[in-house]
Amino acid sequence: MGPRSLTVRVLLLATVWYAAALVTIAVVISALYRQGAERAFNDLLRAQLYNVINSVSIGDGDSLSGSPSLGDLRFSQPETGWYWLVEPLGNFAAAPMASTSLGTANLPVPSTEETPFDQSYERFYGMSDEFGNRLRVAETEVILDEGGRAARFRVSGNLISVEEEIQAFSTRLYAALAVFGFGGLLVNGLAILYGLKPLDRARRALEAIRGGEAERIEGQFPREIEPLANEINALIDSNRRIVERARMQVGNLAHSLKTPIAVLLNESRVLKKPHGEVVKSQAEAMQAQVASYLNRARIAAQRESVLARCEADPVLERLTRVMRRLNPDKEFELDVAAPGLVFAMEQQDLEETIGNLLENAARYAASRVKVAVGVAASGEEGVDPARRQWIEVTIEDDGPGLEPDQIVEALKRGRRLDESKPGTGLGLSIVKEISTEYQGAFGLSRAISGGLRARLLLPGVSKDAA
Repeated sequence: MGPRSLTVRVLLLATVWYAAALVTIAVVISALYRQGAERAFNDLLRAQLYNVINSVSIGDGDSLSGSPSLGDLRFSQPETGWYWLVEPLGNFAAAPMASTSLGTANLPVPSTEETPFDQSYERFYGMSDEFGNRLRVAETEVILDEGGRAARFRVSGNLISVEEEIQAFSTRLYAALAVFGFGGLLVNGLAILYGLKPLDRARRALEAIRGGEAERIEGQFPREIEPLANEINALIDSNRRIVERARMQVGNLAHSLKTPIAVLLNESRVLKKPHGEVVKSQAEAMQAQVASYLNRARIAAQRESVLARCEADPVLERLTRVMRRLNPDKEFELDVAAPGLVFAMEQQDLEETIGNLLENAARYAASRVKVAVGVAASGEEGVDPARRQWIEVTIEDDGPGLEPDQIVEALKRGRRLDESKPGTGLGLSIVKEISTEYQGAFGLSRAISGGLRARLLLPGVSKDAA
C-alpha cells in the first residue's frame, strides 16, 4: 500500500515525477540539439560543396580545371576526413580532381536506390573512409557546359567534430539540470514540509487532548484542514455528551437504589439471626457496589478534564501519617523520588486508591510498609502511549505475600482470601477499576522481602502542563 506517512508519500511522488521530468527534458533537449547540430553540419557541407562547384570548370584540353579555396586547413591535411572530390560522368573522360587531404584514396559511391537525391538534386549520406573516420558526405551532379558534360561533386566532413560538440553540450546540459534538479527537489521538499506543517500541529493538538492537556483542538488552521478540526471537535463534544448522559443514568440508578438498600440494612437489624446477618451482608455488598459504580461514573466524566489535578506529596504524606496513627506497631516509609509530581486525577480517587492499598498492606504486614513514588519509564505496557507522563507508585509489605494463583483470586471483586480479617473483599478490585478508568495499570507481585508488592501506574501531568 506504500508508505504510511503522508509526507513521505508526497515527497516520494514529487521526487519521482521531478526526476522523470528532468530526464525527459534532458533527452528531448539533447535530441533537438543533435538534430540542430546535424542540420547545421549539413548546411556547412552544402556551402562547401557549392564553393567547389563555383571553383571548377572545363579548361583547355577538355580537362577539369580550378583551384577550390574553402578556407579550411583540414582540406589540405591528410587523413582528416575533410575532403572534396570532383569526378567526370558519362563520356566525359577527364581526370578527377580531389583535395590534398584525400591523396590517392577514393570514396565509394552508394547507389541512388539506397540513397536517392532530393528535390534539389542533393543527397547526404554517411560512410567511413580508409582511415577509420566517420564521414558525412554532401553530393550533387552538375552539367559543366553546353555540350552536356557533367561531373559528380562531393564534399565530406568528419563527424567527430559534431559528436564532440554534442557531447560537450550534453555534459553541460546534464550538469546544469542536475544542479537545477537538486535545488528544485530541495525547494520542493521544503515547500511540501511547510505545506503539511498544519497537519503536524493538528496531530500535536490531538496528542494534547489524549494526554489530558486540552479538551478541544485549538488554533488557526488552513481552509483545507479547518473542516477536519471542526469535525473532530464536534465528535469530542458528542462523545462527551454521550459519556455525561451515561454517567447521569448510572448515577440516577445508583441513587435510586440507595434508599431501598438503606431500608434493607435497617430491617436486617431487627431480623433474627442468621437471616438478619445474611440480609445485612448482602445489603452492605450492594451498597459497596453502588458506591463503586458512582465513583466510576464520576471518574469517566472527569478523567479527560484538564481540571483534574492532584499534588502527590501532601496526599501521600497525609495518608502515611494516618496509617502510622492507626498502626503504631508498624513502620511506614515514604520515598518520593521526584518531588513536585502532579497526578492527572481527582484527589478523592487518589486517596481511595492509595488508601485501600495501604490498609491492605498494614493488615498483613509484619512490621514494615514501604511506599515509593517516581516517574515511570517510557514505553510501559498496558498504558496509553499518547500521555507524556506516567507516575509509578509501589507499596510493599513484609507480610506472608501471595502466590500467583492467589493474586488472581484477590483481584476478583468480592473475593477474600482470609476470612478472619475484616473487610468486604472489594478493596483491590476498586483499585484496579479506578486505575483502569484513568487508563493506567495495576498489578500485584511478590516483594523482595517476601511480602506483597502492589504497583500502580497512574496518569501524571508534565510541569509545563501543570
